[in-house]
Amino acid sequence: MSSTTTSEHESKVVDRAIIRFAGDSGDGMQLAGDRFTEASAFAGNDLATFPDYPAEIRAPAGTTAGVSAFQVQISDHDILTPGDAPNVLVAMNPAALKVNLHELPPGAVVVVNTDAFDQRNLTKAGYTSNPLDDGTLAQYKVYEVPITSLTLEACKPTGAKPRDAERSKNFFALGLLSWMYSRPIEVTLNWIDKRFGTDTLVGQANKLAFSAGYNFGETAELFEANYEVHAAHLPPGTYTTVSGNTALAWGIIAAGELAKRTVFLGSYPITPASDILHELSKHKEFGIKTLQAEDEIAGVGSALGAAYGGALGVTTTSGPGLDLKAETIGLAVSLELPLIVVDVQRAGPSTGMPTKTEQADLLEAMYGRHGEAQVPVVAAKSPGHCFWAAIEAARIALKYRTPVILLSDAYLANGSEPWRIPEMSELPDISVSNATEPNHTDNKGAKVFWPYVRDEATLARQWALPGTPGLEHRIGGLEKEDGSGHVSYDPVNHETMVRLRSAKIAGIVNDIPRLEVDDPSDPVSGGNGKAGEQSHADLLVLSWGSTYGSVLGAVRRVRARGHRVAHAHLVHLNPFPSNLGEILSAYPKVLVPEINLGQLAKLIRAEFLVDVRSFNKVQGIPLKVHEVEEAILSVISEEDAVVLGNGKSAKEEVPGEERAVR
Repeated sequence: MSSTTTSEHESKVVDRAIIRFAGDSGDGMQLAGDRFTEASAFAGNDLATFPDYPAEIRAPAGTTAGVSAFQVQISDHDILTPGDAPNVLVAMNPAALKVNLHELPPGAVVVVNTDAFDQRNLTKAGYTSNPLDDGTLAQYKVYEVPITSLTLEACKPTGAKPRDAERSKNFFALGLLSWMYSRPIEVTLNWIDKRFGTDTLVGQANKLAFSAGYNFGETAELFEANYEVHAAHLPPGTYTTVSGNTALAWGIIAAGELAKRTVFLGSYPITPASDILHELSKHKEFGIKTLQAEDEIAGVGSALGAAYGGALGVTTTSGPGLDLKAETIGLAVSLELPLIVVDVQRAGPSTGMPTKTEQADLLEAMYGRHGEAQVPVVAAKSPGHCFWAAIEAARIALKYRTPVILLSDAYLANGSEPWRIPEMSELPDISVSNATEPNHTDNKGAKVFWPYVRDEATLARQWALPGTPGLEHRIGGLEKEDGSGHVSYDPVNHETMVRLRSAKIAGIVNDIPRLEVDDPSDPVSGGNGKAGEQSHADLLVLSWGSTYGSVLGAVRRVRARGHRVAHAHLVHLNPFPSNLGEILSAYPKVLVPEINLGQLAKLIRAEFLVDVRSFNKVQGIPLKVHEVEEAILSVISEEDAVVLGNGKSAKEEVPGEERAVR
């Protein structure tokens, strides 16, 4: 960190900053965070976000259950997570302060809206005394700003009623933080004009409030300094800021274009997957067809019907919906038709905490159907990677005529990061052909179509579209005879079909990448090891899904301490990569961090007989880098340690997780 001095404020250059906006669910904190993020992207920073929504739709205003927060980390270098602990907390009311204060390291900045700290709001939040006066905030740098009253004063020229003008207080807070971190203001002002128009009362009020907040930071003698975060050096290309749900929707659109197929989405709205439906419905120019079905079963049924008709059938849901879709997914296994089932995981069971994240659907994706109904499982690892995961799921579904479950989660779905828009030359051709003529000669010498004649390499059956002359065939949920597709109750045939379907899925292992290991100790992996030295690290950390950023960040920190730690990340979970067993056997210790009670660890133990250690945390929030770091150090230091999540929060500023090793 370095600093320079201006005539009014000290201006400090920092390499990164973590800001959290927090307030009541009606205070517009998600919007403020989103606008701050866009301005930061425009400034060229690398960034990662974590929107944290309240689990209750209509929690009483001013209570801790109704607190909504948005955390964003901005940096001048490549980062992997939204950060463990905020440098700055904007607390719009006492409840927001109470819910988030324990996350702050000592010395962090707290900006409070003093107008909201009246006795009524303090009581709602559970405070018996005012934390602004009783020493609660003694270890933090506190800026008390009457945000509400300053917003009302700024909006007076519009003639807006006080209650309407007060709604712009999130833009005052945004303006203040934009000054504090030297964000380009034109990005926000232009967005307000585009979103609300130049003449509307709301647009005028938001612009006035934003400018008032920015000018307050500039002119008030309250602040010691503002900060500047330089642009990051990212690979060349055209970038946009994208959330996981949006990237996944774009990946589905791209998959349709690459497969030369109409995309049909049959879906029932469910948190946190609904935005995929919303995004796809905007893109009719690509021939996208969307159906908001009456329930989850109708959604997947319509998608499977579209697949029968030759479309790329897609359905989106979360855990409760995946339960309901299970029978139709089994039907798709029996019919051997391509289908993409997107599961944006959330905290369960049942309704659980619908806006909170979890990785607890892995075993359901693997085994949550009756009968022997195996399906491939692919998991996205970052918001931007959701695009590529969608294309990969489509490739496998089309090539092998099978439903594929694509796992995301609420953390990826709502989080965002800069994403380089790929060139068309980078995208694979995933097109497949339909059957066009009969493929079998019956005992009378006539040419007929048998739907279960298989490709020798993939074991996939032919895809015959209804209405194609001469290709009439019967489909349905009853067991079919191998080849002919006639309904069959023959026991031997049933086992034959079960084993063929299982072998088809198992054979996909030959069509997915071998697992790569990031091991600086191994010269074969491109590390710094030398011939004659121990060729592998002391510990392998194995991750999947959204734990990627936190785990890799923790691995880099531990390496900076001088420890030998390797990392591998699984995208394909069924089948596993062909070399996974070989990799696991090469390391004396294996740690698997998960946001569940150890589902991947259970699969690894069963499949490879490896006594992996688990680090588990199931609190509806992502893993933090320092938590995984502590787990890694514990396994390194204790031969037989089994690490359990303790949910501890950061109490001191932690080093940059991505700067540790380059």
